[in-house]
Amino acid sequence: MMLRFEIKKVCAKTGSRVALLLLLALVLLCSFFAADVTYIDENGDRQSGPAAAKELRAARAKWAGPIDEKKIRLAIAENRKIRETPQARSTDTRENDIAYSWGQGVQNIRDLLNCSFAKSFRDYDYYRADSLSEADAPCFYENRIRLLREWLETEASDQFSDSEKQYLLASYAALETPFDYAYMDGFTRLFEYSPTVIMITMLVLSYLVAGIFSNEFSWKSDAIFFSSLHGRGKAVRAKAAAGLCIVTAVYWAVILLYSAIVLLCLGAGGSQCPVQAYWGSWKCFYPITIGQKYVLVVLGGYVGCLFLSCMCMLVSAKTKSAVLSVLVPFVLVFVPSFLGNINSPLVAKIIGLLPDQLLQVSVSLDYFNVYTVAGRVFGAIPLLFALYGALFVALPPLICRTYRRTGI
Repeated sequence: MMLRFEIKKVCAKTGSRVALLLLLALVLLCSFFAADVTYIDENGDRQSGPAAAKELRAARAKWAGPIDEKKIRLAIAENRKIRETPQARSTDTRENDIAYSWGQGVQNIRDLLNCSFAKSFRDYDYYRADSLSEADAPCFYENRIRLLREWLETEASDQFSDSEKQYLLASYAALETPFDYAYMDGFTRLFEYSPTVIMITMLVLSYLVAGIFSNEFSWKSDAIFFSSLHGRGKAVRAKAAAGLCIVTAVYWAVILLYSAIVLLCLGAGGSQCPVQAYWGSWKCFYPITIGQKYVLVVLGGYVGCLFLSCMCMLVSAKTKSAVLSVLVPFVLVFVPSFLGNINSPLVAKIIGLLPDQLLQVSVSLDYFNVYTVAGRVFGAIPLLFALYGALFVALPPLICRTYRRTGI
């Protein structure tokens, strides 16, 4: 009864209802942008939406399967064939669009060629694939390790310890090749907008839970609350549980709605492919698949929202102010963006372990944040889950203890 009453108090507020409606509108807007893909037909006309996704899926299905040396040779030959056509060489935009339409099926593999044969680890030249020949195909996977090694020995020589460098190189070398490839645009588009969706959700959640522990003081009912039979016991635990229930219900409703819209519109294929089969994650050192990345993204967002919401409730319980508590997530989420302007390996290490990284796991997976703990090297992602998972478990009892000791 107490739990239901506390949840009802939050949901009955006009501000909470407005916040939830705003969240729904923003999630639908992000879903629209994520599901909005473009396909150019053989006449140079553009299509968008689910119809375009269907055409792209059919075009890229022809290139599905292992990206072995044979397929790389075929991709290089196909790309050169298209680039040598009059349409590709024309100065007319429509003619260029017609030439582009012929290469939409192989476009993702072409992007991988640009990554593999880049001049340096941090370089990307969109036209690099146009200068390749079939004889370059055997170096496709070797280049990935070579470029990393050169970067670690030159530009990043002071950024990592010797053991961390060996860890990164070993992670690259241990990755199973050839990569399996399939149409994966549904997931890649979902990952592109997931940090925005999760951060917006977190900010709305912070507003919803900010008043759970401070409302009794703003309503001048704190004397009645704390002098009641269960005021410092069950009632306090009910408040903490209400906050966690609200966070859980809203977060999963948002993430499942967003995922359903994007994947139903664009398709859910490619979950078995390694993340490195998409050019945006070509440099990722984590040996995970697209499907596993999705799980990490949604669970990371959930752990991050739980931790930040608990911090918000702790400040609310301590200060009795909803205004101060709602500022906590803003500070923890947006301050790292300012610290990122400081060019320092130490600052980069600190930023890599801040809670905002859990809200954007789809981006964090592509960062080279590694840490040495007790002589062993770890990537940032498992450390983030372990650190903030443990902190989240410790916070609810602390919140209850803090609130129980409040004086009247």
